[in-house]
Amino acid sequence: MTEFEKLVSEQMKTMDKLLDLQSELDRCKQIEAELRHLERDARLLGIQNEIAVKRKHLADIQDMFQKQTEQVIRSYRSSEKPSSFV
Repeated sequence: MTEFEKLVSEQMKTMDKLLDLQSELDRCKQIEAELRHLERDARLLGIQNEIAVKRKHLADIQDMFQKQTEQVIRSYRSSEKPSSFV
């Protein structure tokens, strides 16, 4: 497996994590809305904390994904053969 393929594979794993976490965050936000409606402050605070943690985790994964994208681009560019003009 080439370096480029390894980087792309890692990036795909990161994308899966990103999508899973986004789904969890959406689920938590839905629960938050339901709890607000039901005015259950104690549980509301708990879910708000969970949302804050997931948002932080999501931002971390997004940063990692951005760095991996840059690595993939650099790897691809370094593996390209320069075109010759005739």
